[in-house]
Amino acid sequence: MAGRVVRSCVQTGLKAVNSVLGLAGMAVILYALWMLRAWYRDVADLHYRLPVPWFIYTFIGLGVFMCLLTCSGHIAAETANSHCLSCYMIFVFIIIILEGAITTDVFLNSNWEEDFPDDPSGKFEEFKDFIRSNSEICEWIGLLVAAAQVLSIILGMVLRALGPDRESDYDSDDDPSVPARLPLLRNQSQHGINYSEHTLPQSSDSWSVRISDKTVAKDYYGID
Repeated sequence: MAGRVVRSCVQTGLKAVNSVLGLAGMAVILYALWMLRAWYRDVADLHYRLPVPWFIYTFIGLGVFMCLLTCSGHIAAETANSHCLSCYMIFVFIIIILEGAITTDVFLNSNWEEDFPDDPSGKFEEFKDFIRSNSEICEWIGLLVAAAQVLSIILGMVLRALGPDRESDYDSDDDPSVPARLPLLRNQSQHGINYSEHTLPQSSDSWSVRISDKTVAKDYYGID
């Protein structure tokens, strides 16, 4: 019973921190769609074709990936399957590694902007200006997302160690409905046996009546 309570608490905690990642992914998708709409509005009057805005599509892909990862995390938390939890933790760890690599490059490399291709939409520059003007809020949001990712890995490891709920397989042994059905089966079998037992004397009695009738007829008519 205690193991089931602990497992339920870990599953609830994993779903909660996983929901933070899902909300972050939806926010990224909404922001990317807003940038894409603004970019299409700006290039609507132009008569030449601009390159693909890699920054916007990268944001859309990142948001979709985080939402899909959130769905898989909820499935893994609900089923407590070791393979699902392992895949989920691996993908979250890959995201943490990428975030750490980008953050390290930004803080340690003074020319980090040269590592990224040119953005024809100009939204990359707007994003950098937004980060600089709201640095404190962005830091707290980044720390919240990073903490949720680390907690999701820790809770996933704990849930994987606990394993799925196997106590439910033995609930049928303590289920009062199962013994209640067994007498019914026994009664049916007993009724079947009693029916056969009652039919046998009736058939033997009818056979003896026929033999006695034939004997009486032979004696009356003198038939040998």
